[in-house]
Amino acid sequence: MAGSMISQFTFLEVAFLHVNLAYSFLNCSRCNSVWQAEITYLGNLLHPNLVKLIGYCIEDDQRLLVYEFMPRGSLENHLFRRSLPLPWSVRMKIALGAAKGLTFLHEEAERPIICRDFKTSNILLDAEYNAKLSDFGLAKDAPDEGKTHVSTRVMGTYGYAAPEYVMTGHLSSKSDVYSFGVVLLEMLTGRRSMDKNRPNGEHNLVAWARPYLTDRRRFYHVIDPRLEGHFSIKGSQKAAELAARCLSRDPKARPQVSEVVNALKPLLNLKDMAGSSYSFQTMQAERVRPSPNANNGLWTRGSFMKNDQQHPRSLSIPNGSHVSRHQQSANNSPKPDGKP
Repeated sequence: MAGSMISQFTFLEVAFLHVNLAYSFLNCSRCNSVWQAEITYLGNLLHPNLVKLIGYCIEDDQRLLVYEFMPRGSLENHLFRRSLPLPWSVRMKIALGAAKGLTFLHEEAERPIICRDFKTSNILLDAEYNAKLSDFGLAKDAPDEGKTHVSTRVMGTYGYAAPEYVMTGHLSSKSDVYSFGVVLLEMLTGRRSMDKNRPNGEHNLVAWARPYLTDRRRFYHVIDPRLEGHFSIKGSQKAAELAARCLSRDPKARPQVSEVVNALKPLLNLKDMAGSSYSFQTMQAERVRPSPNANNGLWTRGSFMKNDQQHPRSLSIPNGSHVSRHQQSANNSPKPDGKP
């Protein structure tokens, strides 16, 4: 069967066939339990923000799962592997869809479920950039009523797992909320949760960003610079504050994921773009301030700087928005309404 790889999960390799179905082959030592978990959970759940399991089969040592086809691939691919950034409105649309999927698992399913491996590579996108959660190989039933957590072997992905789960093995729905906070932070910043290629002090995204998230004067510093001011001032501020709540060190202080949904809904259609704000322009000027070793004609982060002590300058258009070389190809990026 000829196909192409679209995503790779913890234990699954997922590809698409030319009949608009996605399939995964499992051939690892833990495949049977992962395969069974996928069937148990996805086979019995139906929601617009969950990937639909079409069918499955087993033959000898090969186990096959067949899913609905998700043509846009994973959120991870769009955030970190594509040259053009996702528009702000599309990021918020994806965040809301993913939160709705988690809400269904935690609060609306007949038996509440903890995802346990919520991350950008497990959020798949359809043609309209609607988010659907996938990979339930590590999912667990939520604790029985009256209990705060289930104790289990620590599994998942480093950088996304909640600290109390990593340290004690105590798993709860608030563990997923922490993971959602990490993903929301990745969408805000355009950075991976763990990145050793960053400067010292910036390897761990949560540790680096936490001091900025609730500071209304400095939160601009964490917003993805590739957006170049094309994001809502109020929306980004509210999203940063929401991420901070989800990332609280105390699980009890984290919101229910249904609260996350209600917080995200008003952010989708805000039009107060940051590019024209004085605070953002000041922050941008600080970002591109020339170093002592700057040379004549040195380009730094979209601004042309000279060593004659002049202020950094950017090309501008009448409405005050900045234009960089990166934006010259912006017509190829996803449109704000989520369409290609």
